[in-house]
Amino acid sequence: MSLWFSAWERRLLPLAGSRCLTAGRCRRAEPLRHVTARRSCSTGQGEVRVRFAPSPTGFLHLGGLRTALYNYIFAKKYEGKFILRLEDTDQSRLVPGAAESIEDMLEWAGIPPDESPRRGGPLGPYLQSQRLHLYTQTAQQLVESGHAYRCFCSSQRLELLKKEALRSGQTPRYDNRCRHLRPEQVQEKLAQGVPHVIRFRLEEGVEPFQDLVFGLNRHEVAQVEGDPVVIKADGFPTYHLANIVDDHHMKISHVLRGSEWLISTSKHLLMYKALGWRPPAFGHLPLLMNKDGSKLSKRQGDIFIQSYQRDGVLPEALLDITTNCGSGFTTNRMGRSIDDLISEFNPSKITTHSALLDLEKLPEFNRIHLQQRIEDEEQCRLLIKDLQREIQQVHEAEIQDRDVLHEDYIRRVLLLRKGHISSVKDMLSPLYAYLWVRPSISSQQVAALTGEAQLIASSVLRLIEERGEDLSVERLSKDLKTAAKQAKTTKYRDVMKLLRLALSGLQQGPSVAEMMASLGAAEVSRRLQKLLLLPDAS
Repeated sequence: MSLWFSAWERRLLPLAGSRCLTAGRCRRAEPLRHVTARRSCSTGQGEVRVRFAPSPTGFLHLGGLRTALYNYIFAKKYEGKFILRLEDTDQSRLVPGAAESIEDMLEWAGIPPDESPRRGGPLGPYLQSQRLHLYTQTAQQLVESGHAYRCFCSSQRLELLKKEALRSGQTPRYDNRCRHLRPEQVQEKLAQGVPHVIRFRLEEGVEPFQDLVFGLNRHEVAQVEGDPVVIKADGFPTYHLANIVDDHHMKISHVLRGSEWLISTSKHLLMYKALGWRPPAFGHLPLLMNKDGSKLSKRQGDIFIQSYQRDGVLPEALLDITTNCGSGFTTNRMGRSIDDLISEFNPSKITTHSALLDLEKLPEFNRIHLQQRIEDEEQCRLLIKDLQREIQQVHEAEIQDRDVLHEDYIRRVLLLRKGHISSVKDMLSPLYAYLWVRPSISSQQVAALTGEAQLIASSVLRLIEERGEDLSVERLSKDLKTAAKQAKTTKYRDVMKLLRLALSGLQQGPSVAEMMASLGAAEVSRRLQKLLLLPDAS
């Protein structure tokens, strides 16, 4: 076995029960083939545990879904646990319903957490607002050890500091004034009830850390930042404290989060060191961007997962497109299922390049995954139930024959249209209304196409009677050409237009043969017989 391992391999080997080889310079190396023989990570130093920790100050969007997906895939790849933790300590910005919706959307997407506020778990609670005692206790520990202090600076003073820094062209930062207060001064202010926060004391000399994606990193935060607040005046923690406390107590082994947090990691590692805790491995995922390189903004509106669900986008298509545009997989093909993604995931292949998302390709991804669903008997049955419900909502007052809601009929329609539609909702468009509602046509429309409508209708009706229920598209395509030759003055093209009009009331759509195969012999006969009954338009 090679003595050189990637950072991913080094952090996973001890979890897989193997000896961790730390000698030598760390470098990005080959896939994790060294641990695939023993993928169970429940021995050694503990199982793989990753978390997705959004703030319910908004609803789940594509960027959040992608972060959750990479964590889910990583957990399942190494037989670990995927945890959902909601960081709801910013009480002023909480959006009603967002917490429940985030978990709903993860379940809808097919990446449900193993532990969460809804599901519970051995290391909960999984809402930060229910863990305040842990943060208070940890902050007090930091104060007593001299790694944190109480800050009594007013919001007015902090605002003046900010304005002065901006006026002089500097980055605003706290000047650490209160770290120099004597103990008796602190006690005096506490006795007076002066509002205060707790700040962590940043020290210079930050040790470098090996990020699992970006490699060796170090940020001398003390040189560019003031001491950060860890407990706010309302008693709630800030992200910087809460996330390390929770990751420690929830035994998180790997933190996979967006690269915007990379610069904060040195700060977090200082806190781990001050508390004497072993930090998890950190891997920062490159950002998800628009295809032109611009930021994927939540203001775009259509990037929220609920909107995709409402518009008929399949969750598999969303998972596929958000991984297809990024890195970390052995292939980059379209049409991958979640099992494919887990199988093909290779964390050592995650690059630092931003993932450029081309949402214009989403209909194509959805078309491929919809075809796969239609071809799967159980999945198709679920699609049929959804479509039955929506057909009734859209066409309830117009449906003349309830047989159009029958499972066998809808299945036949879907099987004939698979590969052509990108969403089940396409079947509710006016283009496909003829499948559920009989069209109304006039003598004038027919006369504009041909004067041989009755002759053509009779020929096709005889054809239908001969074929019975054996209406395959391929066979019908040949038979219709034969039937069209019975017309004396009408060209084949106009024969097809007439039949399309009689069957659908439209001038475009699927082939006439497919329309007939979809509708079935009895319904085709019923619609063509109308041509025999129409009065002469002349």
